[in-house]
Amino acid sequence: MNWIILIVAGLFEVGFTTCLGKAKESSGSIMYLWYGGFIISLFVSMVLLIKATQTLPLGTAYAVWTGIGAVGTVLMGIIFFKEPADFWRIFFIFTLIASIVGLKVVSSH
Repeated sequence: MNWIILIVAGLFEVGFTTCLGKAKESSGSIMYLWYGGFIISLFVSMVLLIKATQTLPLGTAYAVWTGIGAVGTVLMGIIFFKEPADFWRIFFIFTLIASIVGLKVVSSH
């Protein structure tokens, strides 16, 4: 169950980075709504990360959490912010995913 909580925490990390990017592109009251989403997503992500690390190894949980956030944020950047999607970027995203899966496989919890 804590692996699921950790994955959801990572998805909220993607949410707070996406909100930060959208706030940067916005102005006025819309910008503040995006910053509000950033704060809420950040809070939820941290609470879930804390919950997951109560039973999962801290180093593994943190690496998986940041990996999910990094992969998700890069993908959101490509999809929504028109960032480049060249071969090497995609290649290293896949190596990061392989590393996250590897950490999960070798963890005993």
